[in-house]
Amino acid sequence: MTQQVPSTEPELAGVRNFRDVGGLPAVDGRRVRHGVLFRSGHLAHATEEDAAFLASLGLHTIFDFRNAADQKLEGPDVELPGVRNVNLPLSDPADGAEFWKMVRDGDLDQLRGILADGRAAGRMVTSYRTIVKERTAEHSRVLHAIAEDSVPALMHCAAGKDRAGISIAVALLAVGVEREAIVTDYLESNAKHRRYKVRRNGSPDTAYTPEVMELLSPLFDARAEYLQAAFDSIEETWGGTDAYFEKGLGLAPETRERLRARLLD
Repeated sequence: MTQQVPSTEPELAGVRNFRDVGGLPAVDGRRVRHGVLFRSGHLAHATEEDAAFLASLGLHTIFDFRNAADQKLEGPDVELPGVRNVNLPLSDPADGAEFWKMVRDGDLDQLRGILADGRAAGRMVTSYRTIVKERTAEHSRVLHAIAEDSVPALMHCAAGKDRAGISIAVALLAVGVEREAIVTDYLESNAKHRRYKVRRNGSPDTAYTPEVMELLSPLFDARAEYLQAAFDSIEETWGGTDAYFEKGLGLAPETRERLRARLLD
């Protein structure tokens, strides 16, 4: 039996950006059920207390959208008894490897070269568009699994912001959650206690100067324009959300009805 999530958000010591998306309003007047769909950053650094809390949620499946490079950097997820772990990378570890190495190791001039003058935000917009258009098989698999039996479910990537943010948005769109509510939930990743800790090599006085952090901020921010780019790609590629789910993800109307039954009150 699914346990109800406490009304106050837990403070997890080793897991960032955790939250239940329950309570979000759907256009038909229903709301997302509490205790069935969660999102977070990676679980590799979960403490024993964190793991005990996560185990108490009665999770069926954890969807990990990290790629092999992420897992090498951060480590594998903590294993929870009786929980199925499904790894569905939403990005290629080779794609952008040189870019992210520069983010971790580059000096100020190098960072300016790859991030300044809107280039960092532009990269994020392109990434969101690409994930929506090219990762239809992965999103189809997630939604079909949830429609069948894979709840309660937790979706996460590294920071719990981009790949998990898109995937949560797709699931919420599928059951008719209001677009504004989806964006509001997405933007909660900006809260200071939720944010991914930027890791740079070198001494702190040069690796984390105000200018460096300003250059990096578009990569680690949740910005409405990023998620809107994903929505725009759905409209431009498929002509609307219904066509996206039917033609892009292969979701039959009855599958979406099962999703609504699983996720909505």
